[in-house]
Order: sequence, then C-alpha cells, then structure tokens
Amino acid sequence: MSQPHSHLMQPADSAWLALERPENPMTITVMMRADGLTAPRMREFLRVYWMAWERFRYRPVRRTSAWYWEADPVFDLKHHLDVVLDRFTPEQLQDWVSARLNQPLTLYRPRWKFWLAPRAEGGAVLLLRMHHCYADGLSLLGLFSSLCPASPQQHPAIYGAPEVPELGRWAEAARVWLDRLVAGEQASMSVAGTGEPGAGQGSQYHHAVRLLEKTAQQGLKLVNEVSEFLAEAEDTPSDLKQELLGRRCCRWSSPLPLERFRSVAKATNVTINDVLLSCVAAAVRTRLGLTEAELDDATLHAAVPVDIRTRLPEELQPEPGMLGNYFGTVFVPLPVDGESALERLFRIKHETRRLKKSWQPGIAWGLAASASLIPEPWRGPVAEVFYRKASAVVSNVPGTPEPRYIAGCRITEQMFWVPQAGSIGLGVSIISYAGQVQFGVVADEAVLSDPEAFLEDCLSELDEYAAFAGDRGAR
Repeated sequence: MSQPHSHLMQPADSAWLALERPENPMTITVMMRADGLTAPRMREFLRVYWMAWERFRYRPVRRTSAWYWEADPVFDLKHHLDVVLDRFTPEQLQDWVSARLNQPLTLYRPRWKFWLAPRAEGGAVLLLRMHHCYADGLSLLGLFSSLCPASPQQHPAIYGAPEVPELGRWAEAARVWLDRLVAGEQASMSVAGTGEPGAGQGSQYHHAVRLLEKTAQQGLKLVNEVSEFLAEAEDTPSDLKQELLGRRCCRWSSPLPLERFRSVAKATNVTINDVLLSCVAAAVRTRLGLTEAELDDATLHAAVPVDIRTRLPEELQPEPGMLGNYFGTVFVPLPVDGESALERLFRIKHETRRLKKSWQPGIAWGLAASASLIPEPWRGPVAEVFYRKASAVVSNVPGTPEPRYIAGCRITEQMFWVPQAGSIGLGVSIISYAGQVQFGVVADEAVLSDPEAFLEDCLSELDEYAAFAGDRGAR
C-alpha cells in the first residue's frame, strides 16, 4: 500500500499486540448509561463524530517483524455497531456485558466495536470494546470529553484527528533532543578548557562542572531506579496467582457520592485516591487464601497506570486529540498484612507519596514499548519479569465533574475496564463522574469466582472509614 494508507506503528502502541495472549486479550471496555439513546442517534453519532478520527478506519497488520497501521479498504460502519433489543434486568445486563468481554474482536477489521441495548431497564446501555493499541484510557477520556458536551443543545466544537505517521517524528525529535544535550555539554567543555583569560572564564568553568555533576547524578538516579524496579520483590504465591482460564466475568457497583470519599480523606489527612486504593487492598486481602501468619510476611502489589505525557520532552508530547499510549505503570505495595483499616490507609499514603517522585512510570513505559522489538521466543519470559510483580491492575479513571451528553442524551453512568497483561487475572476500575464514584471488577474465573462479593468488601471498608470520619466530625 502507499504511504497514506499504511505506516509503521509506534512501539508504545504495538506493544499491546505483542503482549496479547489468547486467554488475556489486551482490550479496553467502556460502558455508559445514556437516557433515551436510540439506534438512529447512535449511527449518526458514529458517522459524523466518531469517524472523524481516521485511526478508526485502520487495522493493525503484522508484516515480517513489525506492526503497521493499514487502512481497511472495505470499511463499513455497520460491522462496528450491534443493536440488542433485549430488556435486560440489572442482573442480566452484568452477565451480558461479561459475555461481550469474552467475545473476540474480528482480526481482519479495525479492532473496535460498539453494542447498544436501548431497551435495558434503567436506561439505554452503550458498550465499547477496543484494542489497547488504538488508545489508552486517558486518550479515550479526552476523545469522549470532546464528543460529549455539557449540554444537550450543544454540538461538539472541536473533534477528530488525521491518522499520520508518527514514528518518524518521534525518532527525529528524540535525535534532536539528544544532540542538543550533547552539543550543550561540548560547548561548555570547549569554553571552559580554552585557557583564554577573561572575566567569564571562571563562571563558565563552574557551569561546566555543575552540568557534568547534574548529568552524573541523573545517570546514577536512573541506574538506581532501574535496579530498584527490577529488584522489587515478586508477589507472594496466592489464590490470585493462578493459571488463567481465559473466561472473564465483570461486575460494577451502584454510583456513590464523591463527597463520601472526600470527607474521609479530609478527616484522615490523606487523598481521595489513597482512600480508594485502601478499599481495594481490604478486598484483596481476604482473597489471597493465606493464613494470618502467612499474611504477616506476604508481599502484594497493584499495577497502577500513570499518565506520562507531561513527563516527556516537549518535542515528544502528543498533539491534542491524538490517540495512542502514553502511560507507565507503578507497582504500589498493598498492605495486606495490616490489621486495621486506618493502618492500611496510612501505609498506602506513604507508598503513593514515595512513588510520585519515582521514574518508575517512564521506565515501565519504555520497557513495555520494547516488547514488540523483542524476538518472539524471549517475549514471554521478559513480560513475566515485568508483570509477575503484581497480582492485580487498579485503574483510577477521572471523568468530568459535570454530566455530559452523547448524541443529545444524558450520560448517567460510565465505567472503564482495562486489560491485565501477562498472568495478571484481576482488574479493579475506579471511575469518578459527575460527582459520583463507581467500582468495577473484571476477573478471570480461575482467580476470582465472585466479583460481586469483592465489590461488597470494597464498600465495607469505605463504611469503616466513614464511621471514623463521622466520629471525628462529632468531636
């Protein structure tokens, strides 16, 4: 194909194709409740607004040792929207969504698809499944934010993006950035080493020394961060570490007021994210299958995605509206040996503060991006070194603070589920939207047979914190 119709994928995108396993597909799932959303409205929305992103007409294609984006020459939107007229009850809906999670995406078409259930009890349900190579969760959030305005009378103002080859721009930007660093050091060294008399010679010499010291410190920090990352203890064998069956089940909670989490965070002097992660730690603790004595020595991490867009050099940052994968992963130790809710909360606060200053997200992003460059026989062992350090993936998706409208219909709920790479079989999603919070769980049947009970334990932990916050407020 000609260049406009086919181009190389960026390593950070093709990594998700390289890491995919039959029993653990690398797909993102988005679910929305939208009052009054009908099939004609949805078809028009997709035709006018969704397809303004040209990438959605492309499919990933493997050639020799590289992945390419290739335009689908017979693209037809009808293949990417199914309308289901069943009157799903809440229980039936959760089973139906779980079944869609286990339904493979068609390989010979662009790997995304919508399902619409307009007659479901409680409001129309819109479900999207998309391969992770197209975009990360934050890219999709930005996409939906631009397509879903804050008023039903308002139309999306700015939307869409062309699909252009980005690999060359990235390579050139990285080269220029490195050349600039090298040129700056060489210039400083040549000025400082001339021996020419002058008023500025001493300051130039000291500037060069400081530059070299800073470079050395950064190099040492990088080596130290990589060493700590690779030397991080693996998780203790537990019931969450099982051979995956490839059958997944998902559940989600009813919306909770964000104010409940905010009041707990204020009373305990932590962040809302600390409270959320501590609720997950409490639910995980009871599912490890370990005795109290074993829990005292247990190690367990949650892989938490972190946006790295602002940490990249300016030349490498994506343009607004561009799709792609720009996040790293931090491995947050969960205090499963903690005997009380408050102890778990404060220990999580300490760990998250430590990791905020870490280079770990960038290191993890670079290691993941290299997956597609590793020969096939070595890819599995390398991925295992990376992902066996965690037993669960915990994603925190910040939605808009105000309600949004899709195709003129009010979105009342939204939920995201992200994939769990390697042998991880448990994913927990925390979604904030329009002043409310929801927990979602997706798990392989070998790891967690009852996701509903897991959600109940998360909410029970929140009740303990809320009781403590109420006692503090009463005083």
